[in-house]
Amino acid sequence: MQKLLLVDDDLDLSNHLSELLEPHGWNVERAKTGADGLHLLSNFKYDFILLDWNLPELTGLEICRRYRASGGETPIIFLTSRTAIDDKESGLDAGGDDYLTKPFEVRELLARIRAVQRRRGRALPGKLQIKGVTIDPQLRRVSYQNSEVQLSLKECSILEYLVQNADQYFTSPQLFEAIWPSQADSSEEAVRVHMKTLRGKLARIGCANLIRTVLGAGYIVESKGELG
Repeated sequence: MQKLLLVDDDLDLSNHLSELLEPHGWNVERAKTGADGLHLLSNFKYDFILLDWNLPELTGLEICRRYRASGGETPIIFLTSRTAIDDKESGLDAGGDDYLTKPFEVRELLARIRAVQRRRGRALPGKLQIKGVTIDPQLRRVSYQNSEVQLSLKECSILEYLVQNADQYFTSPQLFEAIWPSQADSSEEAVRVHMKTLRGKLARIGCANLIRTVLGAGYIVESKGELG
């Protein structure tokens, strides 16, 4: 699951986009003011940024300029009702990767995100395989031998993160910071709850030991050895 920052003061649009983007592999975090958006960009890492132009406190154009000036390299698409060529030129010259005018279809937004990622050499993740286990992040399915199980969004995010960072230990606080939005109304206990249900589902298809826990070190998915 990749993290996407959506900075837009239109709450209805933000809610709608979040609901539509998450099934496509995006963990969406939202900010409704320019200052909040810049603060998040200064303190957290994201895989993609959707940036409204007209924002309270700080415009999207200024956020983009400051972020790029600070060395930020995450891809940015402007979402705006401005249609003038001069505005598009300003947005792209400020460091935007693309520019989409409102209203727009989500299918077009997804296509533009994919296009930007291809240009940047960052394709959306495909299926992951480890120890004979196959994880499909897009469909949130895990298969092993002849069995398959469906995961929730957070369960899949946890498993995907551990597999992508195989042979490394992660504590509950580290997983929480990596996967949950920075302003999530939740706690590290949520990691343990989702980990319990995730392991239960993995046990159903015979790979309960894919995720190991080492006291004092954290959770780990090891790339070598056999499941057993």
